[in-house]
Parts: sequence; C-alpha cells; structure tokens
Amino acid sequence: MSNVAIPEFGTKRENEERRDGGLAVVFDPATKTFAVGKQEADGFLRLFSGGVDPGEDMREGILREVVEESGLSHFKNVEQIGEAFAHYHNSLRNVNRVTKATCLLVVLQDTNTVDTKLEAHEKFSLAWATEAELRTSWTATNVDGGNDHWLYFLEKATARLHTLGYL
Repeated sequence: MSNVAIPEFGTKRENEERRDGGLAVVFDPATKTFAVGKQEADGFLRLFSGGVDPGEDMREGILREVVEESGLSHFKNVEQIGEAFAHYHNSLRNVNRVTKATCLLVVLQDTNTVDTKLEAHEKFSLAWATEAELRTSWTATNVDGGNDHWLYFLEKATARLHTLGYL
C-alpha cells in the first residue's frame, strides 16, 4: 500500500458532482502524435475519458471509453501512469465535477478504427495532435485550473514515452 499523496488540481466549484473515472493519453508511435477528440463546437482538443460504472474494472472501463469515443482498438502497450483529484467544468454536460481520475498511457499498435459509439452529448471526432499543440491548447483554455490534470498527465505520459524509447 502506497502512502504517496494523490495530487489535486483545479479550483473547487459550487455544486460539484462527484464522478470517478479515467482517461487515457493515447499515442501513435509511427507519427509521434496523440489521439484526441476535437469538439465540433469550439475545436477544443480533449482526452478520451469517462466515468467508470460501479463494479467495472478501472482499466477495462478506460479502454472501453477509448474504443467507444475514438474507434481505436489495437493497443501495443497499456499502463497506468497516475491518479489525480480534479475539479473542472464538464462543458459537454454543462456541470461542475470533481473526480478521482486514473490515467492510462495507451501506445497504439496501429491507427485502424472501428465504429465509434458516442453518447448524444459527445460531439467530437478523432483528431491527432503533437505534444506542443496539446500544451498550447490546454494552457490557452485553462480556466480556473480545469485543464491542469490533463497537463499533469501529459507530462507523465511523455516522460514515460521517453523511457520506453518512443520519443
């Protein structure tokens, strides 16, 4: 059992809903780019993420979300790279959230896709971005620290990708 404190990001908001879940930093080693969802309304680049259902294994739930939201399904390497508490505004559902987020690094075998299964509120499509593009996007739109946990996980992911020899 680890005594390492889980970092906390963002600014606490009124009427926060607690919804624990996970997210994935998805990397294509062939192009050295990251798979993200590009929102239709504003072009915001988002990580594939979602709540994990009661009784659902965290890793399986996160990978389910990746497949449902991106269509990507051929994974070469999957590992947990961190956890964080995050306070943020969920723009797709228009609610304030607090979550204990578990992050996986997902290295793709290939970029072939299957059909996505987006929910009605999920209005985004698969896009590819460099680390610099993600940092710029998330820093520019970082209201009250709502993107801080994504920046934290991107940092952890890129450090691990360097260790694994992908970057």
